[in-house]
Amino acid sequence: MTEPADSDENPVPAPAVAAERRRAPRPRRIPRTREQQARFDAREPAFEPLPFSIDDTAASQPFADRLQAWFDARRWQPFEFQRDVWREIARGASGLLHATTGAGKTWAVWFGALAAFADSTNEPTSARSRAPRAQPEPLTVLWITPMRALAADTARALQSSAAELAVPWSVGLRTGDTSSAERARQNRRMPSALVTTPESLTLILTRPDAREVLSHVRLVIVDEWHELLGNKRGTQTQLALARLVNWRPELQVWGLSATLGNLAFAADVLLAPVSTPRVNVHGMLPKALIVDTLIPDTIERFPWGGHMGMRQVSAVADAIGEAQTSLVFTNTRSQCEVWYQALLEAHPEWAGLIALHHGSLDQEVRDWVERGLKSGLLKGVVCTSSLDLGVDFLPVERVFQIGSPKGVARLMQRAGRSGHAPGRPSRITIVPTHALELVEAAAAREAVEQRQIEGRDTPEKPFDVLVQHLVTVAIGGGFDAKELCREIRRTYAYRNLTQEEFDWALGFVEGGGTALRAYPDYHRVMRENDGLYRVPREDLVRRHRNNIGTIVANGTLNVAYLSGGRIGAIEESFISRLKPGDIFTFGGRALELIRVQDMTAWVRRATSSRGAMPQWAGSRMPLSSELADATLMMLARAANGIYDEPEMRAVQPLLELQRKWSALPEPGLLVIELLKSREGHHFFCYPFAGRTAHIGLGALLAWRVAREKPGTFSISMNDYGFELLSAQPFDWAGQLESGLLGLDELDHDILASLNSSELSMRRFREIARVSGLVFQGHPGQQKSARQLQASSGLFYEIFRHHDSDNLLLNQADTEVLLQELDVQRIRIALERMNASRVVVMRPKKPTPFAFPLIVGRLREKVSTEKLADRVERMLAELEKAARV
Repeated sequence: MTEPADSDENPVPAPAVAAERRRAPRPRRIPRTREQQARFDAREPAFEPLPFSIDDTAASQPFADRLQAWFDARRWQPFEFQRDVWREIARGASGLLHATTGAGKTWAVWFGALAAFADSTNEPTSARSRAPRAQPEPLTVLWITPMRALAADTARALQSSAAELAVPWSVGLRTGDTSSAERARQNRRMPSALVTTPESLTLILTRPDAREVLSHVRLVIVDEWHELLGNKRGTQTQLALARLVNWRPELQVWGLSATLGNLAFAADVLLAPVSTPRVNVHGMLPKALIVDTLIPDTIERFPWGGHMGMRQVSAVADAIGEAQTSLVFTNTRSQCEVWYQALLEAHPEWAGLIALHHGSLDQEVRDWVERGLKSGLLKGVVCTSSLDLGVDFLPVERVFQIGSPKGVARLMQRAGRSGHAPGRPSRITIVPTHALELVEAAAAREAVEQRQIEGRDTPEKPFDVLVQHLVTVAIGGGFDAKELCREIRRTYAYRNLTQEEFDWALGFVEGGGTALRAYPDYHRVMRENDGLYRVPREDLVRRHRNNIGTIVANGTLNVAYLSGGRIGAIEESFISRLKPGDIFTFGGRALELIRVQDMTAWVRRATSSRGAMPQWAGSRMPLSSELADATLMMLARAANGIYDEPEMRAVQPLLELQRKWSALPEPGLLVIELLKSREGHHFFCYPFAGRTAHIGLGALLAWRVAREKPGTFSISMNDYGFELLSAQPFDWAGQLESGLLGLDELDHDILASLNSSELSMRRFREIARVSGLVFQGHPGQQKSARQLQASSGLFYEIFRHHDSDNLLLNQADTEVLLQELDVQRIRIALERMNASRVVVMRPKKPTPFAFPLIVGRLREKVSTEKLADRVERMLAELEKAARV
């Protein structure tokens, strides 16, 4: 397991313990001029802890004076919210700080910690020895961050500021990338402040002396809390905080967030275990946030996904050329590779000046790119969400978003990568790849202005994380069952944990449950004579430590040159479709596959410049409810003839044709289109509920209709609606009147309409890995995805037949409904559809809204070349009809 480089995409899996990992050869450098090479050689180095020293003259001054001098040297003044945080930390409070990106959240909590806890700074000069201290303070501050790149950047900032303020504190970094030598130093003596990740903190909790090591911690800071809140890494963080609070009841906890809609809820989740006073501090400073759109010269009235994006390359390149440094965000790693190649082909002279950054690239490559951004060496970087979070790239002037951002918070987060300093404006330019994304762009700008930011939910009682935590605590000194149960219940995630559920989890790790009782490897903890539960065997300890974490990625293979040098990692499912000699594009390079051996795809540079483009699983993000609602409001204005945004004026011909042939969806109006063609009978529906919900809605309606009259359906969906295609006609109007959209038996009908057992089995694969049922392998010896799937599938079948009350099975079913099918959003969509006025239109030809659904369905059946030809014929026919 490892910390994610891409928050919305699965990371490259790697063991949490990297101490045993052999260093990979350095990647080949991107071509650079002599001047560029000189600037690169003078770059900021990777984080290395500084030798402990202190300026005795500076240290003799009161800390408040030193801090003011620090601000004066930069011609800054502390903001009031920063002073508020300093006061609250000084009085022993915990809280959530919500502040504008680039406003100084780091300094708010860090300087508050230094002022409150650096003992030498609070004592009068006469009470201190005049000689510098020989040792820094013990581990006092834990700084938890969701990303390794952000961790290194934060550690540098904390270290340099502590040294400049003459505070006798050392700063350390502990992530999956930390060297074995540095880990050894930390094991001998922890730094005063440690920047780490949830996974690495959990590893520290497995130390037999964990309580002793962490007993001095007085403040825990959870950076970018909104990124952890909605997933199991956040649950893992909650459990770790509860453990620390149990050891030190007066522990203070502070969360940092920039873009979050449900702040009160986020604070409740984070601070549930703490007993100190709680506060929420808001630091939303006035900051110009410019959201504009790169509108293409021509816009077709019949759009289809991705058709328009690459026509914008020249315009994006021109804008990059005018700025000092730019970030070009894409929503998927495949799109990232395509755009990097396209920009380089448009400007070959930019070799060495533009770069690629996503989570599948080797760590050294990503480090090089991040240093190039900070130093201003790079002209532009094409990236994914791997660069979303708070790393400070001050030279960045422009940010581009290729395609719809799919969410308001994501748009604001990415915009904040430019102008990353108080008072500097942030600008993000949306580059639509689909004509209807022009409507989304206008809606997104209005949602940003009105701060309609998405909230985040949090997992409820994930038993796989609980099972993993029990083993972690058993390794880290052991636990008393009653005391640990009380501790776990203090977290928000497990506040409703019953004694029966806790006893089941304890019994599962102690004896393997009903089905695995005969297998010693699943007797992972045992109660010893002193009444404490511990792990009985050292091999079980090693196995658990090597697989700690909640991030479950699809199986990947390393990609490396035969001549030496690792490029990154790629999904096993993609490589398995290639044969030796095939060309594929990865990391901005055309590569020829030589062979696959030892979980590595060995390659060499290809002479051809084109090849297959890798596809990563889980790369399509659904439209958020907030942005969907804002988009419907824009369409409602268009339905009333109001086109007051430049994007809406550009797409007006398309929307007018949609209204002429059918109707425009809007709040309170559900548009359904029925159409007969040579393919069969089409049912189009536009709930604007997002891609994930439309998968479930389409399957649900097809299943309900087919109960009375058997039929076979092809389903297509996008963020705006879905299509059901059948060979025979159905009385859809009659079905709607008979309760087709009803909410009765919804969960049952959804599971029945899909292959629910297959979905649950797929979800169980992840649960099996997190709970430790499936061992992913020691460092450098990871099992293949096929092996892991076979193992988890075997457990699934065993539990179904011999341990049907297993709570991990129930969790799989629940996660299918809540996460994969998003049943809550389906329920909300059905409630809206029932409350709306339904208009059933019968156009003679596919409408502009229906056309992309048809193309999306055809894309799954025909090759790219045949699809392009077929789309051209369809477009010619439709345009001819539109001119009549």
